[in-house]
Amino acid sequence: MNIIREFGTAEFLFILVAARWTILLTLASLAIGSVIGLLIAVMRIVPLRPINWLALAYINLLQGTPVLGQLFLFFFGFSIIGIEVGAWAACVAAFSLYTGAFLGEIWRGSLQSVPRTQWEASAAMALNYGQRLRYVIIPQAVRLSVAPTIGFIVQLLKNTSLASIVGFVELMRAAQLMNGATFSPIPIYLTVAAIYFIICFSLSQVSQHYERTLHVPR
Repeated sequence: MNIIREFGTAEFLFILVAARWTILLTLASLAIGSVIGLLIAVMRIVPLRPINWLALAYINLLQGTPVLGQLFLFFFGFSIIGIEVGAWAACVAAFSLYTGAFLGEIWRGSLQSVPRTQWEASAAMALNYGQRLRYVIIPQAVRLSVAPTIGFIVQLLKNTSLASIVGFVELMRAAQLMNGATFSPIPIYLTVAAIYFIICFSLSQVSQHYERTLHVPR
C-alpha cells in the first residue's frame, strides 16, 4: 500500500541538494560553450568569407532549432548507431553547443562595437590580427559584453530544467519526484521557484557589480 508523504524538511533538502546539479550543469555548459562561443565570435569577424559563412551556419542551425530537440538528439539519436550516451553527457553536450551559438553572437556584437579607430590604431602599431584582438579589442569588448552575457547565463540556468525530460535529476526533476511522492505541488513548485529566483537574482547583482567596476556605459 502506497503511503503519501508530507512535504517536510527531508523533501525540501532533497530539492535543495538537487539544485547543485542545476548549477553544475550550468557551469559545465558555460565552460565548454564559452570556448565555442569565443571561437565562433572570432570566426564571424575575421576577413575570410568561408569562415564567416561556416560560423553563421552553426549559429543559424543552433539558434533555429529548439534546445529540447538538440537534447533528444544527443540522448536518443546516438543509440541508433549503437552509442549509448548518458543523461549527464547528453545534457552537457546539448547545452554547450546551444551556449556556444548564443555567446558567439553576443560576443561578436561586442567585438564589432569597439570603434573602428581602435582597430586602425592597433594595426598602426604593427600588431598582427591575433595581437590586436588579444591586447586591444577583446579587453574593450569584455566591458560591453558583461550585461548580455550574464543575462544569457540566467536564461541558460532556467533552460536546464529541460534536462528533466531525459531523466537527469536537477532542480525541476527533483520537484517532479517529490510531487509524485507527496502530491503537494503548490509548496514544492513555490520552493523551486524561490530557489531559481535566488540564483538568478544573485547573478543579476553580480552583473550590476561588474558593470559598475568596469564602468560600462549605459
